[in-house]
This record gives sequence, C-alpha cells and structure tokens, in this order.
Amino acid sequence: MTQHASLTAERWSSFGRDQQILMIAYERVLRLADLTVEVQGSRSLRRELLRWRELAGGVYLEPDESRHRALFRALLLLTPASAKQLPYLLPDSGAASSG
Repeated sequence: MTQHASLTAERWSSFGRDQQILMIAYERVLRLADLTVEVQGSRSLRRELLRWRELAGGVYLEPDESRHRALFRALLLLTPASAKQLPYLLPDSGAASSG
C-alpha cells in the first residue's frame, strides 16, 4: 500500500515494538473494514462499520489495550454468529448481549 511510502525506517524505529506490531495488525484491520463497507448491501450495517472503523483508526494512532478490547467486542457484536465467539475470544468481557 502506498499510504506509508514516506514512512522511513528511522521514523518507524521511534515506535516501540508493541506499537509496531499493533500498527501492523491495525493496518490490516482498517483495510478489511474498508472492503467490508465497500461490499455491504445493508446501509445500517455499513453505517455501523464506518463508525467502528473511525474508532479503530484512533486505536491505530494511539494503541490502548482497553480500547482495543472494547472495539473487538463491538465488532463481534455486529452479527449473531460472531457474537457467539465472545466467550472464546474475550472470555473476561462477560456474556454477549443482544447482537
């Protein structure tokens, strides 16, 4: 992707290893969110995904574990099948509410 063409090794090395790994992961998350929005037929789900993506972009810029967990939980609650995975993927976040 060209959006980081100007990112130098020097600038990248200014981030800690944890930040680098999270930023790599979130780069993929943002791209997949964009693709999902692009092919989404449901306007309401598209709107929710765009809201979610905006928040994910904030975590990308400023990694934070509690915000990450909350975002991941919110994403999983978008569909009934993914909400069923909450106990396995985020076991200490409590039972899934209606989704």
